[in-house]
Amino acid sequence: MGEFILRRLLAAIPVLLIVTLIAASIMQLVPGDPAAVIAGQGASDAEVAQVRAQLGLDRSFPVRLAEWYVGLARGDLGHSLMLNRSVGQAILERVPVTLALSGVALLLTVLIGVPAGVLAALRPNSWVDQLVLTLALVGVSVPNFWLSLMLIVLFGVIVEWFPTGGYVPFADDPVQWARSLVLPSISLALLQIGLLARITRATMLEVLRNDYVRTARAKGLPRRMVVGKHALKNVMIPVVTVIGISFGLLLSGSVVIETVYSIPGMGRLLATAIFSRDYPVIQGGLLVTAATLVLLNLVVDLLYAALDPRVTYDRR
Repeated sequence: MGEFILRRLLAAIPVLLIVTLIAASIMQLVPGDPAAVIAGQGASDAEVAQVRAQLGLDRSFPVRLAEWYVGLARGDLGHSLMLNRSVGQAILERVPVTLALSGVALLLTVLIGVPAGVLAALRPNSWVDQLVLTLALVGVSVPNFWLSLMLIVLFGVIVEWFPTGGYVPFADDPVQWARSLVLPSISLALLQIGLLARITRATMLEVLRNDYVRTARAKGLPRRMVVGKHALKNVMIPVVTVIGISFGLLLSGSVVIETVYSIPGMGRLLATAIFSRDYPVIQGGLLVTAATLVLLNLVVDLLYAALDPRVTYDRR
């Protein structure tokens, strides 16, 4: 197992380098000059050129990219063009916020999506099944930015149960931290809840038709034991894959949600960096995001082995 983890981590290095190369190359094609933005609207061409030289933007793209990779090898993600601070420091301050938001959204997704799918599969074609399918369809159909605005108007402005935006660190006030994450996490999770409920239902229906489940029923085992011990464990193998994908989608979806709710996380940092052409922040942010997804896929693969004894990663 240790060898498998080491091989996966080593294989991830070229993947991450390619991701940053593609991101940096694409940003060079986007129109706009960060030096002109920093110099201001009334700046002359000479002043813009001076800012460009100060930022090192007058050097060619291959040279700047090579310098960035050299810095990366030393653990330095570079210096932000707009924030006037190191990229690593800016990302370290934002990552916990995004992980908290995505983590709460993932918790809602699992706690609601899996039981809803199982419940619908145990009562196929009943009103419970139709209700779950309808709500799941609504969940995957409603855009999260529109849902965010509706939740803000209803629960933030009209009844005033939750704040309309902002973020309170857990260390400052745990209660306000939880309140500040309720509406954003619901907005972020609704789509994934619908998807997970539908996939769990379909998988459970297939598992319940297997011979070993019918045998367990024929033995007279209680329904709770048949579902919990024999069926649910096999359902969780594909569901874990979906949960892993869902967490990746939640991380990427945080760009919109953090912007709508004014949450100072990685998503908002990246959105601001893209609009201002802050290349080092974009490259560093995408590198951290890609590394997180690589680690997440590794965790999912390890969970396979934990759920299914037939799955082994040891070389024979």
